Amino acid sequence: MLSNQRAAKTHKASGMDNGADMQIYQFFKQARMALEESGNEDAAFYFEQCEDWIRSGKSLNSKSAAHILGV
Repeated sequence: MLSNQRAAKTHKASGMDNGADMQIYQFFKQARMALEESGNEDAAFYFEQCEDWIRSGKSLNSKSAAHILGV
């Protein structure tokens, strides 16, 4: 073992650290798809905004809602 090696730099592939984040992401994705299939493109857009937010690793909280939705 070489003693002069630096520790490797690591990063998480996504912001979804646990199953709960993935469940929330899947919920928004399924909601978006259902809305698109029923012709509600405007509402589907907002669910897609939530999908993107979670996929990028950002957390959901009461202050982030308006920012996510762009209002």
